[in-house]
Amino acid sequence: MLSRVSPRTLQSTLSSLRTFSTAPKNNAKVAVLGASGGIGQPLSLLLKQSSLVSDLALYDIAHTPGVAADLSHINTRARVTGFVGAEQLADCLKGSDVVVIPAGVPRKPGMTRDDLFNTNASIVRDLCDAAAKNCPKAMIAIISNPVNSTVPIASEVYKKNGVYDPNRIFGVTSLDVVRANTFIAEAKGLDPATVDVPVIGGHAGITIIPLISRANPTVSFADDKIDALTKRIQDAGTEVVKAKAGTGSATLSMAFAGARFAISLLRGLNGEKVIECAYVKSDVTEATYFSTPLELGKNGLERNLGIGNVNKYEEELIKNAIPELKSSIKKGEDFVNKQ
Repeated sequence: MLSRVSPRTLQSTLSSLRTFSTAPKNNAKVAVLGASGGIGQPLSLLLKQSSLVSDLALYDIAHTPGVAADLSHINTRARVTGFVGAEQLADCLKGSDVVVIPAGVPRKPGMTRDDLFNTNASIVRDLCDAAAKNCPKAMIAIISNPVNSTVPIASEVYKKNGVYDPNRIFGVTSLDVVRANTFIAEAKGLDPATVDVPVIGGHAGITIIPLISRANPTVSFADDKIDALTKRIQDAGTEVVKAKAGTGSATLSMAFAGARFAISLLRGLNGEKVIECAYVKSDVTEATYFSTPLELGKNGLERNLGIGNVNKYEEELIKNAIPELKSSIKKGEDFVNKQ
């Protein structure tokens, strides 16, 4: 049976805050690259709580031994090791089943995700090169923005290393789903843990396409409310940046969403069939990368479930997103291939 992940499922998976007392079904090593940052630390905390993680390897250019020591005092089964500096990156990655990459600089007021490109593109390129060399079969979950470009960067790096498998490289767009579920639940007075809204396209601005017509449970809104909700979901990252007034971007909610997706990958590796939306190599539209609901399993992406039925408003959103996606994809590919 396929299971669609909800916030309640994640909370259940993370219930191992209490002492873990029953044997897990598998052992998995998860590496977090950028573990000392604003996303990396809470993400690592959430992963430490999962009974599916036996080894948690934390990497950053500074402070990871302290983060690892802190997390290692938590009475859950995952053994935590900190790695610091480029010379320790290979040891961090060896034997990893899942690699989560939140590394990079955060957005500040007035910055777009595209403004982050030059710095974060280089970071993702170098980290993916190390992963391709040291754990080529690991599932790669990329959080570093701009995801619309950094996922193509990862793919091109893996191609250059001769180990490319499009079914194992994912752009994490779960935060868009989490936000859509929350905002629509608030608008209808529902429990957010019971709402599920597919979000397709990409992970920036107009490329974020919530399929409110496919919400579960079914909801209905006036056209102007649909448009307002859609725009809020698309601009939610900016909403947080402005609210933090120069002190950061969406770190806690992104850590929650990143942990949700990483745990879904682990559940897939463990033999479950799980459905999550993510940004992957795709042929469902003219854009060569596109986020859709995916069936995850032992080989990563087992089946792309495609766009499915959409209404005219959503069709127009898709049409408007394609040129932006194509441009971002080309930018990422060119960054690697012109080096």
